[in-house]
Amino acid sequence: STIVRVGMDDIKAEGDSGLLVGEKWRLVDIIDFTLTTSSNDGASAIATVAGSFGQSEFGFPTQEAKNDFVQKMNMKTQEIGLVDTYFLNESGLDINEELSGSYGTAKEISLLMTYAIKNKINIFEATSRDRFSLSSLDKIGHIATNTNKSVKNIPGLIASKTGFTDLAGGNLVIAFDAGIMRPIIISVLGSSIDGRFEDVEKLVWAVLEKLDM
Repeated sequence: STIVRVGMDDIKAEGDSGLLVGEKWRLVDIIDFTLTTSSNDGASAIATVAGSFGQSEFGFPTQEAKNDFVQKMNMKTQEIGLVDTYFLNESGLDINEELSGSYGTAKEISLLMTYAIKNKINIFEATSRDRFSLSSLDKIGHIATNTNKSVKNIPGLIASKTGFTDLAGGNLVIAFDAGIMRPIIISVLGSSIDGRFEDVEKLVWAVLEKLDM
């Protein structure tokens, strides 16, 4: 029942995914849109609302709410035992030419995805689709195109999430079914903007070939 309103500060985030200032969304829909399209605007809007949960009816000011949300993100990583993963902002965007918005290892990002699909698989269902349409509460239609270009090439895809910044390079983590009740996580970090898709596909098929032996 939570409603997320896109604010002017949210639109200032790098990239334009088509969200509009003042547009209102159901939380579940803007999560689907944000994860699938890697919308920095959407991540900012979600963080603002989620960071204000439990506060006064007016919530926190935007930046304070985001900071609170990022703090909760880091508390969650500690809770599930990720010692080399931490966040400095809600989107992962580089803060400057030397400081990334988040840090982690391929192993721990795999563990994070494992935790996510075990506990909240429904949140990632949309990320297994190549493209879909949805509307905000203002009846504004949007097309969500998956930033994972390999969606159609990965059999049994369960979930996926891309990431790219100048400092981090090309990143992609996926979960796919390699057989009945046999989900596999693959995480590629520090590749190139296009190479990440090729890298993951090679690893998927290497896994499937190994399992067929």
